[in-house]
Amino acid sequence: MISVFGSANMDLVAYVAQAPKRGETVTGHGFRTVPGGKGANQAVAAARAGAPVAFLGAVGDDGFGAEMRATLSAAGVDVRGLREVPGPSGIAHIVVDDEGGNSIIVVPGANGAVTGPSEDDVRTIAASQALLLQLELPLEAVVAAARAARASGVQVVLTPAPAQPLPGELLDAVTLIVPNEHEAVAITAAPDPDSALDVLLERVEEVVITLGSEGALYGSRSGERLRVPALPVRAVDTTAAGDTFVGALAVARAEGLPPAEALRFASVAAALSVQREGASTSMPTRAEIDAALLI
Repeated sequence: MISVFGSANMDLVAYVAQAPKRGETVTGHGFRTVPGGKGANQAVAAARAGAPVAFLGAVGDDGFGAEMRATLSAAGVDVRGLREVPGPSGIAHIVVDDEGGNSIIVVPGANGAVTGPSEDDVRTIAASQALLLQLELPLEAVVAAARAARASGVQVVLTPAPAQPLPGELLDAVTLIVPNEHEAVAITAAPDPDSALDVLLERVEEVVITLGSEGALYGSRSGERLRVPALPVRAVDTTAAGDTFVGALAVARAEGLPPAEALRFASVAAALSVQREGASTSMPTRAEIDAALLI
């Protein structure tokens, strides 16, 4: 089982030819609401990729919260650890341009009420093969969950987004860190992703840096280094590509695939997701990933 301790947001997605600059108003050509949040996205991605998944987090007592719970459940995610708190659920305002690029504003809402894992959460984490974490919950909550996992010998996979300084007590508990190229440079002050990989390996056992259309870099303290290319596809919406990659990667690792194969599996899943609109709605099933791997 994979557990995910993270955020659940309702994504409010506007589609435009070109994103507006400061002070500019543009006319969009589409709008939709899609359940998302980095935590919920990774949970759905891992469930669709074939793993049993438990989600631990919070939603508000509003319509968005009910819809997000239903979406996670429909994807096969165990939502018994998804608590309801008074007030609004988290939301993300997303602008997607015609090239598939996006800009995002996150308002935490109920996610901000999660100050740490409950006793039930700790038991769920301890029964997992891996715990997936992101940084859309309060940092102290993320640290507490990571330490609980490490104490039980559970692998901790951290997506350091939104990028921010990472305390040593968090990095000490992380098994694998998966930033994108911009986050990797931001949290290490390194000049490029390759240098950032070296810096991160000083603190974490394994590192994957995603490079968008250029694929991904992998490194471990054992000295193994890999560069896995991305599938050449036309991106329609890249909103959940990173979360799809991490969820699929966690599944591949849980199934015991070696790094090169696990990264290929994750890259194919991400490539399939960017060819569709939306966040959780864009994520491929295991059958789709397996079929694409044969091509």
